[in-house]
Amino acid sequence: MAGNSFGTIFKLTTFGESHGEAIGGIIEGCPAGIELDFDAIEIEMQRRKPGQSSIVTQRKEQDAVKFLSGIFEGKTMGTPIGFVIENKDQKPRDYSHIKDTYRPSHADYTYDKKYGIRDYRGGGRSSARETACRVAAGSIAKQLLKDIKITAYVSGVGNLQLDKPYADLDFSEIEKNPVRTADAEMAQQMEAYIEEIRKQGDTVGGTITCVIQNVPVGLGEPVFDKLHAVLGKAMLSINAVKGFEYGSGFEGTHLKGSEHNDIFNEDGSTQTNYSGGVQGGISNGEDIYFNVAFKPVATIMQKQQTINSKGEKVDIQG
Repeated sequence: MAGNSFGTIFKLTTFGESHGEAIGGIIEGCPAGIELDFDAIEIEMQRRKPGQSSIVTQRKEQDAVKFLSGIFEGKTMGTPIGFVIENKDQKPRDYSHIKDTYRPSHADYTYDKKYGIRDYRGGGRSSARETACRVAAGSIAKQLLKDIKITAYVSGVGNLQLDKPYADLDFSEIEKNPVRTADAEMAQQMEAYIEEIRKQGDTVGGTITCVIQNVPVGLGEPVFDKLHAVLGKAMLSINAVKGFEYGSGFEGTHLKGSEHNDIFNEDGSTQTNYSGGVQGGISNGEDIYFNVAFKPVATIMQKQQTINSKGEKVDIQG
């Protein structure tokens, strides 16, 4: 199976399955001599940890990162950093009923047809469990980018959408609610709506907005390695992501060029930021902002009709 790595200079390769012994990763390209803040890594892992509220997956995992190489006396050595995260809440028996069944809108069918074998325990390699490795590696990358501020928040759940521009939001609200949105009133509405949908045995999709500030001019390469193309690849590789737009995105198609052009100030900054901080594939020093669309979680508690590996119609629930 190819496609398990992301990055060129700072490169992450992940491994492991949802209900295997562990998941993990190897980081290449991290500079030597960086004194790591392990508490900061722990904070990021705890933010991602499942089972924090009734509106997220109830799997119980500690998500403790064990570093195996590349770090000595708290500092990076410039060699590959290897780490593992043990899967403590392994319940492969919970998935025995789907051993020969293809769940709608999951990777079961495509994995089976492509590889001739699949790990049916929670989706195996296709599970969102893999994203814990990204958080572990990302928390190290974040320390390398300490002067750059990266903020993400839920901007939409179903038809509930935050219509305010990010500049008008209070980012301190994000960590105060389980939805992790930047508006206290909207957080209550979103949480209530998710609970309502959950009681129906169903799921709902949503949108994440990410804002990157204090970005220097000059990041990104022309043509195939444009900055927004690399960001898009990273976001679209996350489980359940169905869309990516940056800057004005699709809304920009409703404007005329005279309205959409970002006029320069004398210091090189721009009066507007429809470009989303990227022009010609290269960062221009303005805020980079983008939206990521997530489909409704495909595992629902309603009875659905599907097929098994023999092509026979069967019912499935969960």
